[in-house]
Amino acid sequence: MMTHRPTALFLDVGGVLLTNGWDRSMRRRAAETFGLDPAEMDERHHLTFDTYELGKLSLDEYLNRMVFYRERPFSREELKAFMFAQSQPFPQMIDLVRGLKRAHGLKVAVVSNEGRELTTYRIQKFGLSEFIDFFIASSFVYLRKPDADIYRMALDIAQVPIEQVAYIEDRLMFVEVAQGLGIRSIHHTGFESTRASLASLGLALTG
Repeated sequence: MMTHRPTALFLDVGGVLLTNGWDRSMRRRAAETFGLDPAEMDERHHLTFDTYELGKLSLDEYLNRMVFYRERPFSREELKAFMFAQSQPFPQMIDLVRGLKRAHGLKVAVVSNEGRELTTYRIQKFGLSEFIDFFIASSFVYLRKPDADIYRMALDIAQVPIEQVAYIEDRLMFVEVAQGLGIRSIHHTGFESTRASLASLGLALTG
């Protein structure tokens, strides 16, 4: 069977281009910084975070449920500033995707689970829209991985045949769901292995 060099690249953001937006270790740091009960905070987070990532809650509403259901000696704005400050880039991955887009004329799309305010902040802070053509973020489209429909939506918007798409994702289950649809998927565990996997598909930087 003939294989096609990808003409479109789908990417996760957290764990691939940037650190995660708001994971367990970050919540633990927040609990320590603001004097919160980490177990209670984590339980409340798990009960409501999916709703936030699906775009059905604002960040303020999510924080009301998780933290500000009673008086606190700090403000929402202080906690939000802390949350946003946790995001850091992976420069090698960003440079690789920028370079591949330039070298191969790729369409580049994000397919991610992330709340609206965090997504918007991260796009602006790290200049993601400079090299990403469109964002299929869960809070924008009201679908959330591992729902296969989020990938179908990305394919519809990209208007690229499925055999010409490559997808980079750090969560193995999501890789498996995408592969089940026929999307060539790379389980991202580090820069070098992902670069090699992309090169094996014909997406390499020369010079």
